[in-house]
Amino acid sequence: MGEFFEKIDLNKVLRYLVFMFLCLMAQNMVFGHIRPFGVRPMLLPAVAAAVGMFEGATWGPLFSLLMGYFADMSFVEHRVFFLLLLPALSLFSAFMSQFFINRRFFAFMGVAFLAELITALMQMLKTLAGDAWSTDMLAVVALQTAFSMPPAALAYFLPERWSRE
Repeated sequence: MGEFFEKIDLNKVLRYLVFMFLCLMAQNMVFGHIRPFGVRPMLLPAVAAAVGMFEGATWGPLFSLLMGYFADMSFVEHRVFFLLLLPALSLFSAFMSQFFINRRFFAFMGVAFLAELITALMQMLKTLAGDAWSTDMLAVVALQTAFSMPPAALAYFLPERWSRE
């Protein structure tokens, strides 16, 4: 048991915990109040993708699981939505960066776009389960994905820098 704790880089764990806490606070306090065309930009899927891309298939989903737990507490309309979705996005990002893409900015933006699109589609499906179908839902998915891309770019730089250290 002692060997396990000796292999953990406590400095890295604390950095990512603070990073994800600040991203969660930014999502709730800043991006929660910015609503262009009635949609809320999402930062958390891009953060999960960045952590998965740079920390791999073990640490990425683990950190994203913790962030998803706290995200579900802050979004009262969701119970276990982010708890399940964010680690899955992080694992997808880790898999893509391990086998198919490099870890550069434009490749990250492609993965972040997919993460944002999947999140918006899953939110649409959750809404669809309680409501009737409307083509306006697709417009909301497109707008949420588009307006989430500028904050997604911010999620790249710190994990990329920490992975080089």
